Amino acid sequence: MMSPDIVMAISLLALFLVLGAQLGFFTLLIAHITFCLPFVVVTVYSRLNGFDVKMLEAAKDLGASEWVILKQIILPLAKPAVAAGWLLSFTLSLDDVIISSFVTGPTYEILPLKIYSMVKVGISPEVNALATVMLIVSLTLVVISQLLAREKVK
Repeated sequence: MMSPDIVMAISLLALFLVLGAQLGFFTLLIAHITFCLPFVVVTVYSRLNGFDVKMLEAAKDLGASEWVILKQIILPLAKPAVAAGWLLSFTLSLDDVIISSFVTGPTYEILPLKIYSMVKVGISPEVNALATVMLIVSLTLVVISQLLAREKVK
């Protein structure tokens, strides 16, 4: 039985080869958009699904243009979902070594592939240092997020 990542990687590689695309950044970008977009769409859709349309009608009745409605009502409501979708996509992209290894060329190296190649031969101090930096950055972002959320509640 094949995992979905391998199936998607093989199908994307076959598509790029049939189209004659040179493997590299562009093919990697298309691959990551392909497997991350559904997560973003579901996140944003779930946020906007419970949206009260009467707010839009009230804004139109008060003379707001479509642009003002988008800028002042819809985008502020969707911003947390877009941020969550971005974080989810970033995490998925950072985690997905299989698809990245299939759709990039031999000369193109990204962080997940670099980490995988470093760990393959054994855990080195460079891998430990990189993991420490990633952990510190993640924890710092979580602490900042919690502090901002606490200030927003007050």
